[in-house]
Amino acid sequence: MNDKTAAPILEPAAAYARWAPTYPARAHNPLMKAEERAMLALLPRDLGGRSIFDAGCGSGRYMIHALRRGARRIVGVDLSSEMLTRANAELQAASLAAAVPHSGAKLDTPHFQLIQAHVGALPLRDRWADLTICGLTLGHLRSLDASLAELQRVTQPGGVILCSDFHPIGHALGWRREFNAGGQRYAVHHTPYSYPDWERACDALGLRIVRVLEPRLDPADIPADAHFDPAALDVPVAIVFELRSAAGATSGQSSQPYEHR
Repeated sequence: MNDKTAAPILEPAAAYARWAPTYPARAHNPLMKAEERAMLALLPRDLGGRSIFDAGCGSGRYMIHALRRGARRIVGVDLSSEMLTRANAELQAASLAAAVPHSGAKLDTPHFQLIQAHVGALPLRDRWADLTICGLTLGHLRSLDASLAELQRVTQPGGVILCSDFHPIGHALGWRREFNAGGQRYAVHHTPYSYPDWERACDALGLRIVRVLEPRLDPADIPADAHFDPAALDVPVAIVFELRSAAGATSGQSSQPYEHR
């Protein structure tokens, strides 16, 4: 969400290879803070005993939130090896901090796993995750339908899928996701998906839209010297979906998230 100066538009893999060294495992700008508040409002506070999947995990910020809420098995997938390297370092520290000490026993260290893969072709078992998170990722992908189908496939029937994306209003206003790397400014390719696009894709898959949040910027998050479109204070900047697939039989589920091939 920037001014309209020309910046080369990179495909996500190339963009995040450049961005990863400085990309923190937290919401680091006003838009991400607004998006994260909405996502965390929908994320259960107690994830104890649950298997959590983060699609497009990036530097691991939602995996860290899941650890802090008690999850003991978390799998993150991202296309960028550079972002996964950063996520691994962040998660190692967060995992130790989240470990629960028991008298006379070793720390009960939460288990996480990071896998390099495309969200549209996940190397995970059907119905593995109790809850799936996909934060600010689907707009980087060319097919909403194929990506949602994969998220549904790996999620338990009746399980929750939480998805966020940049609000399509931003695209209409000419905003782009830009960053600086090596003294150069770049933009990341983004495909805008409208609410009707989500409705159509969910209807085709049998996914029910439970809740939709459209968070706005908090003026308190905006630095005094920030350069941004003032219209951003008057419109939603992100869109967040809570989806649920139809409940069904879950027999044959494995504790292992991936297929052995």
